Amino acid sequence: MTGICGASTRACRVGTHADAFCPGAQERRVETRRGRHECLRHGMLIITLAMATSLCAQIAYDSAPDPLKLPERIHLGEAAGVATNSKGNLFVYTRTGGANATWGASRTFTHGGSRLFEFDRTGKFVREIGEGVYGFLFAQAVRVDANDHIWVVDRGSNMVIEFSPEGRIVKTLGRKPEAVSDAGRGGRGPNPGTGVPGDNFNRPTDVAWDAAGNIFVADGYGNARIAKFSPDGRFLKSWGSRGTAQGQFDLPLSIATDARGQVYVADRGNRRIQVFDNEGSFQREIAKVGAPWSICISPGAHQYLYSSNSNEPNSMEGGEIYRLELDGTVLGKFGTAGKLLKEFGTVNALDCRNPNELVVGEITNWRVQRIRLRP
Repeated sequence: MTGICGASTRACRVGTHADAFCPGAQERRVETRRGRHECLRHGMLIITLAMATSLCAQIAYDSAPDPLKLPERIHLGEAAGVATNSKGNLFVYTRTGGANATWGASRTFTHGGSRLFEFDRTGKFVREIGEGVYGFLFAQAVRVDANDHIWVVDRGSNMVIEFSPEGRIVKTLGRKPEAVSDAGRGGRGPNPGTGVPGDNFNRPTDVAWDAAGNIFVADGYGNARIAKFSPDGRFLKSWGSRGTAQGQFDLPLSIATDARGQVYVADRGNRRIQVFDNEGSFQREIAKVGAPWSICISPGAHQYLYSSNSNEPNSMEGGEIYRLELDGTVLGKFGTAGKLLKEFGTVNALDCRNPNELVVGEITNWRVQRIRLRP
């Protein structure tokens, strides 16, 4: 079987069909019994190779039960964001706690409903960061940059907030809805989803950086664009609108960058990952990996792309996570939707600082899993 898997490497590429192993088979018109036998033989070969490819694509993996040790009175809600720092500490941005609203003279002030926790590499609870912060409302993502600064993306407050490693606020992008007009919304003009230039986010979804420290924000639920900022937070440009064409998005839900500064966008509604250069010019797309919900690119000399075909919260279809080369070659997949250990309940976040040890944040199962791959 190992030899067969090795011979079927091309079938693991995205978009490759089994007919490639039988060139010209579709054009043959065989009238003789010998010809029919030959065609049948080729067909059996195709089926055998397809089965071998399927077997080859399954990655063995383990999951550690109860990886987090929470204090008695603290509980996880939906694990919207997970990220690790250079020390191996884990940050979880979770939808838990009670949202509060205060009516002022002309507007409503809201906060609460999300909390940011830190755990050490053994899973021991370390601290809560940003307790009572004005921008914590509806957790969407957490990421850690090259300097171990912690960034949260909050879909409810329309904000991206940077914390220092010590847990102090360093920078904010965006403003809460009660402090701005609807100017940031997608609109009904000729290019819906483009939003307004700047950090007028409308339910942002993710954040990433290139090696120079430039900031890329996926502004995805209300708008359909990617916004680029300088390291000091100055708006540089944005690209994208709502649609199906190249460079358009139908819910850009997750974002990642590679060592060359290319930007990968999980275009969930269009069931593809779009790849752009650092200035937003379309390069290519990766399809046939389901509807990408969360993506992650590992560091190091050989980078891998991970993409979760997360199940919808009201469905048990799909749920697998793909491991790919950056050119879109599928190396394998693992997992399925479910409630048990090693199953996934709407994965909203992936951390792949170690390419063989992933951290997975789940929405419907209210948990975090540490996954060890055995490729």
